Amino acid sequence: MPLNPKVAALLQMIENSKYPPLHTLTVAEARQAYERSAPILDVPPAPLHRVEDLSVPVRDGSRIDARLYLPREASWAAPLPALMYLHGGGFTVGSLATHDALCRLLARGADCAVLSVAYRLAPEHRFPSAVHDTFDALHWLHAESHALGLDAGRIAIGGDSAGGTLATVGAVLARDAGLPLVLQMLLYPGTCGYQDTASHRRLAHGYFLPEETIQWFFENYIRTRDDRDDWRFAPLDGAVSAPDFSGLAPAWIAVAEYDPLLDEGIAYAEKLRLAGNRVELHRFDGMIHEFFKMRRLVPDVAQAHEAAIAALRRAFDAA
Repeated sequence: MPLNPKVAALLQMIENSKYPPLHTLTVAEARQAYERSAPILDVPPAPLHRVEDLSVPVRDGSRIDARLYLPREASWAAPLPALMYLHGGGFTVGSLATHDALCRLLARGADCAVLSVAYRLAPEHRFPSAVHDTFDALHWLHAESHALGLDAGRIAIGGDSAGGTLATVGAVLARDAGLPLVLQMLLYPGTCGYQDTASHRRLAHGYFLPEETIQWFFENYIRTRDDRDDWRFAPLDGAVSAPDFSGLAPAWIAVAEYDPLLDEGIAYAEKLRLAGNRVELHRFDGMIHEFFKMRRLVPDVAQAHEAAIAALRRAFDAA
């Protein structure tokens, strides 16, 4: 299909603006630019019953920020299911604020709590720091679920882009640790260590996520080139200490037709299927990378939001 007309208009607007791409900025400038762009593209934040900022302990003695979204009152007598959400941004940019509207939308739509986790960013914290923060936050969520009024038997993990990478790795680590999950919701996840797929070549420029920006993200995050072969960085093709991928939480995967990450998202869905997992793959034609956060300018994104919310509701209801 051709680009969605609203997406095409957005790309033209970006080109006309002559604003420098993220990879040409300093890390601090890139973070500021990403923060500024989020409210322009996304829907206004929806009101909720309660939103609470939390501090989560991690293995090195530090604490990371998190934000708990509650669509209604939660208590031990009437616990809410929960989605732990990991934001995108190439492991380098992004924050609780950049994904605030999306987390509110998911909490409200799926009638679930959402715990948004601010894993530590690169280059200050390189691989595998974000992986460790993801698992430590998930372990904390299970341990504290009763106190938070959440149902430990109905927890999902999800994320977009780099956050999708962390979510699917978190699903493997959760299985190994005996932490039950009802769903892994992966929005255009990065799963490859090397960008050599047909979609990367075909969509390297002009579609919101240029190849130079991808490489800049990776260079900020990985310590050495060997990290590209670690399964925790590249769950599709990473061979270093790669685990068995069977027995994982069911996966709901969204990919975009005009996203360089399209092929690796499809291939990862197939990898999970071949390992015996339940997988639901949705390809959203006419869309680009990060489209889940563009509903203000691209109204058709509502269809993707509704599909993701329905998947969360089904997973929670079935648990």
